Amino acid sequence: MGHSYTVKDQTAIHFVTFTVHQWVDVFTRQLYVDILLDSIRHCQEHKGLQVYAWVVMSNHCHLIISSTRVPLSDIIRDLKKFTAKKIILAIEENERESRKSWLLWLLKKDGNLWFWEPGYHGEEINTKKFLDSKIQYIHSNPVRAGIVEKEEEYLNGSCGEFYGIRRSSLVLAEV
Repeated sequence: MGHSYTVKDQTAIHFVTFTVHQWVDVFTRQLYVDILLDSIRHCQEHKGLQVYAWVVMSNHCHLIISSTRVPLSDIIRDLKKFTAKKIILAIEENERESRKSWLLWLLKKDGNLWFWEPGYHGEEINTKKFLDSKIQYIHSNPVRAGIVEKEEEYLNGSCGEFYGIRRSSLVLAEV
């Protein structure tokens, strides 16, 4: 199976990507981004999740993460499961969501939720050079997508803190 990646070293730093089913642009609404970020914050506070760099794009997110307590693969599993339920519920309850019927048609089939694509395309970070390249990849994502001209302008990511412009919405761990 193509998505059979597993975290071998549960304490190592990993680059991961979570993709919305069929690359649906759910995170164009800040409400849904906030649900994801609140869930990540919960994992930071209660499960030992460490976040080194991150970005939330319209239909996926990239994170560089590790864990100090709960196994990283368990955090990822629980985070994806919880956010899927919570975001779909928010879509259902959002009276201002103009795409509600379409989103629910794509993301909820026969009572089953299919918010995230399977897997998380994880890569263990084992050198400073590889870490730096992944941080650069994450931060340049909004520029490559044509959303901003300068990577530090993008608000739903950690780049502003790296440049000393603004605090990240997530607490960043020291590399």
